[in-house]
Amino acid sequence: MHLDLIDQLTAAIEQLTERIKVVMEPFRGFRDLVCTIPGIGGFTADVVVAETGADMTRFPTAQHLASWAGTTPGNNESAGKVKSRRTRPGNPYLQGALGTAAMSISRTRDTYLAAKYRWIAARRGPLRANVAVQRALLVAIWNIATINTVYHDPGGDYFTRLNPQKARSNAVHQLEAMGYHVTLEQAS
Repeated sequence: MHLDLIDQLTAAIEQLTERIKVVMEPFRGFRDLVCTIPGIGGFTADVVVAETGADMTRFPTAQHLASWAGTTPGNNESAGKVKSRRTRPGNPYLQGALGTAAMSISRTRDTYLAAKYRWIAARRGPLRANVAVQRALLVAIWNIATINTVYHDPGGDYFTRLNPQKARSNAVHQLEAMGYHVTLEQAS
């Protein structure tokens, strides 16, 4: 009886999967563009299409999309005192899919989003870094849909290239903290 029940449920899942493929066919181009972002697979792209409708014209800017999804931090401040930075409630299905994608991105190497995660996690913690990567993903998705082009990754060394002086001084400070005396020479 249990094996028959498993066979029935497997057949029902296969029917639903085929129905989803048929319904998603008009959005295949958008889905393929979203899949070019590192860390986003087919399931996450399907959730993005299902929840946003693949129509980014209803969001005037990427910040509107991020706010609608609930990945924008709050700004509750009074008399110079920060009271709360919690994100507002948003679409739970989209947040769940993007949160999973952000966790997979945090384990990748040599991508801009992974470098962003590590950069923020070192200062603010992994949970806030996850939300920041979710927001960065939504901004990238909005730009991809608006421009209708594939994702271009700035690279894992983006923050080093952004401010090379700071990267060099951080490396020197780390070596000095380990007990080394550092003298820098310009390479030829």
